[in-house]
Amino acid sequence: MQAVILAAGMGKRLKELTRNATKCMVEVNGVTLIERALSALDHLQLRRVVIVAGYEGERLKRYVDSLRIHTPIVYVDNPIYDKTNNIYSLYLAREYLLRDDTLLLESDLIFEEAVLKRLVNDPYPSLALVARYESWMDGTVVTLGEEDVITGFIGKKDFDYTKTSSYYKTVNIYKFGQEFSRSHYVPFLEAYCRALGHNEYYEQVLKVIAYLDKPVMKAARLDGELWYEIDDEQDLDIAESLFAQGAGRIRRMQKRYGGYWRYPGLLDFCYLVNPFYPGPRLIAEMQHSFTELLTAYPSGMDVNSLLAAKYFGLRREEVVVGNGAAELIKALMERLPGKLGVICPTFEEYPNRKAEETVVFVPPFFTGEDGPVAKGLTKSDYAYTAREIMDYFEDKEIGILALINPDNPSANYIPREDVLKLAAWAEERKIRLIVDESFADFAGDRDGSFLCREALDGYPQLLVVKSISKSFGVPGLRLGVAACADTELIASLKKDVAIWNINSFGEFYMQICEKYRGDYEDALRRICQARSDMAAGLSEIPGVECFPSEANYLMCRLTGSRRGQEETGETRQATAAWLTEKLLTEYNILIKDLSGKRGLDKEYIRLAVRHPKENERLLKAMRELLMEKGNREK
Repeated sequence: MQAVILAAGMGKRLKELTRNATKCMVEVNGVTLIERALSALDHLQLRRVVIVAGYEGERLKRYVDSLRIHTPIVYVDNPIYDKTNNIYSLYLAREYLLRDDTLLLESDLIFEEAVLKRLVNDPYPSLALVARYESWMDGTVVTLGEEDVITGFIGKKDFDYTKTSSYYKTVNIYKFGQEFSRSHYVPFLEAYCRALGHNEYYEQVLKVIAYLDKPVMKAARLDGELWYEIDDEQDLDIAESLFAQGAGRIRRMQKRYGGYWRYPGLLDFCYLVNPFYPGPRLIAEMQHSFTELLTAYPSGMDVNSLLAAKYFGLRREEVVVGNGAAELIKALMERLPGKLGVICPTFEEYPNRKAEETVVFVPPFFTGEDGPVAKGLTKSDYAYTAREIMDYFEDKEIGILALINPDNPSANYIPREDVLKLAAWAEERKIRLIVDESFADFAGDRDGSFLCREALDGYPQLLVVKSISKSFGVPGLRLGVAACADTELIASLKKDVAIWNINSFGEFYMQICEKYRGDYEDALRRICQARSDMAAGLSEIPGVECFPSEANYLMCRLTGSRRGQEETGETRQATAAWLTEKLLTEYNILIKDLSGKRGLDKEYIRLAVRHPKENERLLKAMRELLMEKGNREK
């Protein structure tokens, strides 16, 4: 067996990165694409690797020759690389296709070695490597018939988004049996080039062959093996996080703050949304209006405030709508005077938007072997009450007090009656109390919301913030609200944000969501049950302490050992960083490592609550990593 690598292209979309070098010499985490590919091929003990070079070809040859590759390298030159497409590059190498079974690769790919093994270990002679189509993919897709026979190659012109569930993306790695090349591919390739020229893609020949009566090519499906095609700088950025090693991968992914739909098969237990809402009826209604919403301007702030006020039973003058709660938090922290009081550990967007010297952090209360080691509110279970907050801030000079309820990450929840006492206390001291109830809908206390006329009218210093993204499961719409009886403050906040800070999709969602209150209530009941079941499963894993929660996430402390070398009996302390890394690299599961969180003294993680089957997948992975072999097999 041999390999052919098509590496003649210019890679213009990578801009400066390919100004003086071909695309395959772009580095991903310090290693070039061509070195990665050749190293993987070198382990297969092939007869030769044929590289079709063009743009910056001499530089590419010198670089490849400097690598420690044992497999013989043969070069084929494409002198008119700037006037042709990859069909001509393969046409120039066609004589090699007739000599041996061939692995055909494009040079802009990064992949695990297991990807190649999918082809090499499959006994069928001619295969296209494919992965189930996902929304981030671009380029040629195929349809499959019985026994994974390829029934059609579908290009951009024929792509039908209503049929994506049946599509598979070509990975652009193929196995051509020598007989297939001799009897089918090379003759069709030569005829196609004579008839239609050289400015085409080599998949066009495969498309023609797929329509023959007797199928000769099948698909080999990937099953979670990593690969990525790098066409531009955004692709490169994603590839660097996908293929980073150890803690580096965690850091790179968490710095993205989302967008994980681009990562194949990733199960996200880090970011917090409602997994049971919106339902199919609401989604269908939004899809029905997609074109109009995409091409029309949204309304301004006044209309959107009216929509939010209508849903929560407030006056439009009391409500401001934000491009996510984060936009409103930023505006509030920049406008409100005085020092900010916050409880640790907590959601840090509020203190992060204030100068450090203007923030009063409440230290947690840790109990050590010799007794208390830090004076604060909370006990070892990170539970605190309204009375404790009032006692702590009694002699502190603050102008703002931020209460996240339930708190994040501890999920501590203060009942409505006690928050009202805190609000009365804040009124007496002229302290602006911010109650962030982004997770309040998940609490068992279903009457706990302060987004109501009674609360706002009774406590003018009270300001309520809510992230629509988290509780209603629509983070892509970027919606948040803030409400207060102080209409002058609300009016000033409206001046701080852009007139079109909400897009048409977010506005339409607020317009129709009232009709789906029943679905929403049902979703909240389902997530409470899923949370209970997940907490029970976590409690059965030795060395995992799960804290009580009234939110859509669970905070856990790791107290036990981690899986070691079982044959040597090695045991070591399980750390949050170790577990986070292992879940990502071995199971493609992302969780929140709380190691660097202010106010947490030991090994803590936060786990979002998702659908029951997904929760069980996480629990199974954690059992395998944290329990002894015999116990986890029971």
